[in-house]
Amino acid sequence: MKNKVSVLFLLAGVLFAACLLISNILASKIILIGPWSAPAGVLIFPLAYIINDVIAEVWGYAKARLIIWAGFGVNVLAAFFFMLAISMPSAPFYEDQAAFQSILGSSIRIVFASLMAYVVGSFLNAYVMSKFKLMTQGKNFSLRAIVSTLAGEGADSLIFITIAFAGIFPIPVILGMILTQALLKTAYEILVLPLTFQVVQKVKSIEGVDTFDENISYNPFRLKEI
Repeated sequence: MKNKVSVLFLLAGVLFAACLLISNILASKIILIGPWSAPAGVLIFPLAYIINDVIAEVWGYAKARLIIWAGFGVNVLAAFFFMLAISMPSAPFYEDQAAFQSILGSSIRIVFASLMAYVVGSFLNAYVMSKFKLMTQGKNFSLRAIVSTLAGEGADSLIFITIAFAGIFPIPVILGMILTQALLKTAYEILVLPLTFQVVQKVKSIEGVDTFDENISYNPFRLKEI
């Protein structure tokens, strides 16, 4: 029974991967939020960080690390099949190849930027959340969630926007996009903190689990604890 996999843990992992996949598709559009520009992925991507917080808080960093790598695999798989579908000949009656390619045919540069930003940001978010939990003995969940999101979202926004748009948009626009995206995602997290806290408490009570990672290591490739 020791290795029994929790249904809630699996559900959280599926939702995490789904949010990532959707956000990467939305990122092909740049939207205006007030006077600021940001990739449309900002609409859903914060949900992935909230789920990341829940997983790290309840099941610990080792389990969060596993889910992060699973999300990475899902996105690599999606990118591969998007490119495969685009490269295959269209049926004679299919007239939307250009639109299909425009939405799903992100350049190698965008895919690389997205994956690098995701890996660094997600691991940083989970690590900070778990490390602070150990330091505070499980107290101050709200503060830990905000600080971990600032660290993760800040790194994610900086890496993605820089790699994806450097040399394409003017530097002031890029800096504005980085700041806007990071602040909006963090504001989103703060806004839904009461709900996140309730979800965490409910999951802990159902699972009977409240993991504290002793001697936690940031190393993303260390999976032997699982």
